[in-house]
Amino acid sequence: MKEEKFSIGKRVKSFGYAFSGIRTLLHDEHNARIHVFAMACVVVFGFLLGISTIEWCVVALCCGGVLMAEAMNSAIEAIADLVSPKYHPLIKKAKDVGAAGVLMMAIAAATAGLIIFIPKIFF
Repeated sequence: MKEEKFSIGKRVKSFGYAFSGIRTLLHDEHNARIHVFAMACVVVFGFLLGISTIEWCVVALCCGGVLMAEAMNSAIEAIADLVSPKYHPLIKKAKDVGAAGVLMMAIAAATAGLIIFIPKIFF
């Protein structure tokens, strides 16, 4: 296989594709918009409660992780719908496992949020 030369133009285009994917995710996926709203609330509370730099890092990683999981799940669902428009047990399994990944990341993020915010609110 022939190795391609590095191209700034191709790198710029790849960022364009990624931003297009973000727009598509936020436009087409209701749950992604719910996650973004929750993240906006967390950011506001983070500023109001004065969380530390390390806590901001945890919040940022959790927010990114939830959106990444939602994006991967949406990609799995789109491909699954293309290859099997009709019901198939393996497609159901793929979609269910993808959704489980989003749920697990959201639970982990919520847990981290509780660990960060509860002491600041109640103590």
